[in-house]
Amino acid sequence: MEYAGTASLTISELREFASFTPSEQRYIRRSLDVGLGRQDAFKLWGRDAGEMASIRGQYESYRDLQALRGQRPDEYGFADLDPFMGKLVRMAAYDLAQGGLASFSAFRFLYERLLGAWARPWLPGAFCGAAALPQIRPDWRKTLLHSISEAAATAPGWSAREPGFYPEWIELEAA
Repeated sequence: MEYAGTASLTISELREFASFTPSEQRYIRRSLDVGLGRQDAFKLWGRDAGEMASIRGQYESYRDLQALRGQRPDEYGFADLDPFMGKLVRMAAYDLAQGGLASFSAFRFLYERLLGAWARPWLPGAFCGAAALPQIRPDWRKTLLHSISEAAATAPGWSAREPGFYPEWIELEAA
């Protein structure tokens, strides 16, 4: 019975990923390669000088990922909030400014995989904080902030289940 539940949740994750735009899907796969060190992102994703520069910036932006994974701020206190949220918002702002993530859903999908399920309660705040920064173009800021639902922004609780589906690049011949 447990297997059927896990399979159902994985199918749900597959469906969610399929609902994202092709550019969001591409950015999520590329970001997972950068953030999880799965493949050489320059070789796999760099189509031109602009993308190479973007990937280089993403590697720099993700330099604190390992530290963030080790931090688990208290959900009720404020003592360890600055170092965690500051780094998370900076990293999120970089990703949102790139234009590859057009919704909170795509952002959450990516960051659940980069950080783990424990980070879910922190993602709405990081998303809204990053999306509201002046580094984000005003028209893009509006699109992003309209993408988060009231339910996501005010959720009383979050699942502790780790993601099961991590999308990867598949060569056309292999597919």
